[in-house]
Amino acid sequence: MVSARIVKTNDPLVIEDINIPKPKNLQVLVRVKAAGICHSDLHLWEGGYMGAGGKFMKVEDRGVHFPLTPGHEVSGIIEDIGESVLHFQKGDKVLVYPWIGDQICRSCKAGDEHLCEVPQTLGIYQDGGYSDLILVPNYKYLIKLQEIDFNSSASLACSGLTAYTAIKKSLAMPGENLVIIGAGGLGLMAVQIAKAITNATIIIMDVDDEKLIEAKKLGADLTINSMSSDPIKAVKDITNGKGCEVLVDFVNNNKTAPTAIDVLRKRGRYIMVGLFGGSLELNLPLVPLRAFNITGAYTGGFNDLVELVSLFKAGKINSVISKHYKLEEVNKALEDLKNRKIIGRAVFNP
Repeated sequence: MVSARIVKTNDPLVIEDINIPKPKNLQVLVRVKAAGICHSDLHLWEGGYMGAGGKFMKVEDRGVHFPLTPGHEVSGIIEDIGESVLHFQKGDKVLVYPWIGDQICRSCKAGDEHLCEVPQTLGIYQDGGYSDLILVPNYKYLIKLQEIDFNSSASLACSGLTAYTAIKKSLAMPGENLVIIGAGGLGLMAVQIAKAITNATIIIMDVDDEKLIEAKKLGADLTINSMSSDPIKAVKDITNGKGCEVLVDFVNNNKTAPTAIDVLRKRGRYIMVGLFGGSLELNLPLVPLRAFNITGAYTGGFNDLVELVSLFKAGKINSVISKHYKLEEVNKALEDLKNRKIIGRAVFNP
């Protein structure tokens, strides 16, 4: 099988021909029809994230080993199955849930496998979908797609799932103002999800007018360009000086976090999602005085993905796929993502 692999961080990915694995027991071999291109893949390629005080957080310190085939947003067709696989057969169209845990830690036992203490995520801790074939360790991580196309469904496994979990965690309700920071792939998906399940007033913030226009088409009630206007004043004007009840930050860096704190009203809820890095200097008395809540949201569980796929099948959300790449264009694709040339999501079609 042909795979695009990170051999050394920051070096161009290498296309390699690897032996095709034979699935055993509960394993399933899936022929990849679409693999989403995610910012997490970019962080892997760059070797980590920027943390507090400008300190670089290396992915190898979190247990990532190279060489590695990235790609955790995968849809495709079952090519072969192990002898113990039930309910699936060759030729089934499937979406792969990539957030695999060790099954024994407290998170896994509580049903939060995506928060496993020793994660084994496809495309991060084991080989993923930047390939024409992927070996899935257990058929329980597959969801049948039926009528959903491969390109639209692939990104549900990460960007869609992350957005869905964040919006659910926000507990946004009718009559509340929900601010979304970032109109990239996650933010555009979050607009649709919020429209479908919250009935809150959706205010989205970004520095790119083209992305804000797309967000408006997808259901955002109001948009703010934080480059050409004062985002804090804009939110305060919209909310009659009170601030927003809920804010979901899909950027989460040293510029967006202080803005989020400043626009939250009393008892507000701030959900941090993005991994763009930096640090936040927090006025500690402000937290109890305003009684706001700060929490993080990181992807979601298998059942969350099942719920999201149901929303997709019902036509309430759709993936914004703006670009398609061949596997041999992997380095161009990652450079395009890094340089903000992709609106919504992009996919590989091996």
